[in-house]
Amino acid sequence: MEPIGRGGMSVVWRAFDQSLQRTVAVKVLDADLGADREPIRREARATARLIHPDAIEVYDYGETITTQGRLAAYVVMRLLEGRPLAERIAEGPLPWPEAAEVARRVATVLAAAHERGIVHRDVTAENVLLTSDGAKLLDFGIAALAGEEDDEQASESGTPPYVAPERLIRTGAHPASDVYSLGVLLFEMLTGGTPYPEQTWEEIEQAQREGPPPAVDVPGLPREIAELCRRCLAHGPRSRPRAQEAAAVLEKALARNQAKDRAGSHAWVALAGSVAVAALIAGVVFWLPAGGLPGGWPPSAVASGSTSHPQPTAESGSPAPTSPSPGPGVGSAPPTGGPERERSDEPTGRRATEPEATPEATPTVLLETVGSSEPTLDRSVRLFNALLAKGEKTGEIRPDVALDLRQVLAESVCCGGDLARVQQKIATRYREGALSDRLRAALNSQLLEVGRALRR
Repeated sequence: MEPIGRGGMSVVWRAFDQSLQRTVAVKVLDADLGADREPIRREARATARLIHPDAIEVYDYGETITTQGRLAAYVVMRLLEGRPLAERIAEGPLPWPEAAEVARRVATVLAAAHERGIVHRDVTAENVLLTSDGAKLLDFGIAALAGEEDDEQASESGTPPYVAPERLIRTGAHPASDVYSLGVLLFEMLTGGTPYPEQTWEEIEQAQREGPPPAVDVPGLPREIAELCRRCLAHGPRSRPRAQEAAAVLEKALARNQAKDRAGSHAWVALAGSVAVAALIAGVVFWLPAGGLPGGWPPSAVASGSTSHPQPTAESGSPAPTSPSPGPGVGSAPPTGGPERERSDEPTGRRATEPEATPEATPTVLLETVGSSEPTLDRSVRLFNALLAKGEKTGEIRPDVALDLRQVLAESVCCGGDLARVQQKIATRYREGALSDRLRAALNSQLLEVGRALRR
């Protein structure tokens, strides 16, 4: 066993369950038994009654004798790997979709608990764990049944900035108190600080909170989320929404944002297609003067519009002439090596100086170049960089982040072709709010094309 956390009344250990062959968390009461063992019993019972994917699971409860000869109560729970939400907030405010998703998950757990008559009473950033499977609500240590009066221990427990005003006068446990804490949590995630400056019980008791709660001033935040936060922080419990309603508002706002991002992603895909077509056309235009048309047409005949051309040679892929070169003013032998025309000085409807068409060779090459489904590595990288440039112009990515992604992609392509670092950078910068969701989707899509080109 090894300690992994410590609270005011207990220590949490990482342990291995030999019977079921699994790693678990064991919370041991850090005090003598007697009156003090009731909180951990209450937590075990409350959590065991609550079955929800975003709440911690309780496996067992028991009491044992310590090496010092004291009785100790313990509860065995599912071990979750992650970091507290408080650590994430310390790094700065969360992008509103991330904050709304965390609050939505917490609200659904609270709604399920309230349906079973359980009030958490300690919803804080420290008690929300961010895991690979989303946010989880922990620590029902001072939970109570709805309507149950606060005892002396419960009334002094909790985290002051999250405590609802009515708890200061020791009213019975009420779901609205959890909703108030949810509002504080949402406000803190969006702004980086709690709505009120008081941090101790004494400061809270002396504060005279009158009037509406502080507004959430966050650019781009949907109005319904700002309004929800204000309602959750209402001074009167009756003015607050239920946890189920809060979860529904957040879910609806997130769904609307995702639909908007999907529509934007289609626009970015269309942009990527347009850039690809433009790049292909540009490639063909620049390729023609450099290499000439198949059949021996020199670059000068295409670029300058020359009205005559030399006889095809063996190097050009056309057969050598079988008769003397025609005199001035007479049409040349066809470059495809077909039968020699009958010479005539009479007009034939075509200017004598106009080069003869090659109906098969040139169109075939152009179609193969433009219609290719296998983009080259160079072109795939250019398209990726073009998306970054477009994002900079539209303000959907910070210029320093765009530059960083260009450099990381260049290093990855030239040094082994490992694109995982680029993918990680895109994901990290998106979580930081440095680029939009639709640009993120477009960049990831184009990165797949770079990967395909690397494998060829």
